[in-house]
Amino acid sequence: MREPFPTVAELIPHSGPMCLLDRVLEHSPESTVCRVDPSGSLVLARPDGSVPAWVALEYMAQCVAVHGGLLARSSGGKSRPGLLLGSRRVRLDARDLAPGEILRVSAHHHAGESALVVFECKVAREGGEDPLVQARLNVYIAEDWRELEIGEPLDE
Repeated sequence: MREPFPTVAELIPHSGPMCLLDRVLEHSPESTVCRVDPSGSLVLARPDGSVPAWVALEYMAQCVAVHGGLLARSSGGKSRPGLLLGSRRVRLDARDLAPGEILRVSAHHHAGESALVVFECKVAREGGEDPLVQARLNVYIAEDWRELEIGEPLDE
């Protein structure tokens, strides 16, 4: 029996209410699939509990980050920070994501090995084939966090 995956919070730099994904379902060197219940996206939810479909782009970006974190762990390395540069071929086939509706978020490596990497992503209902949202994400993978710093750090 395979060991369970680490928690999403262990794999990405997001914390608290901005760590939107529930857990990792599947992983291979080429792709990762995560689970999300939009009910957990309280910061981004409408008064009725639904989440705008465009929030799925953040679900996808976090799935890409999880993918990178799992790859780093499997090679004994350290996770590298990423920056979402943009999205292409975005298709929204839903207006809202309903609360309590369990979704599968997938990120499949499409191109690039370092620096600029492209992922084909989709969000679909658990058990469903047709994507509710799909997009190609362009991500810049930095060597470390200092590479992404701009200007002086903020005083705390």
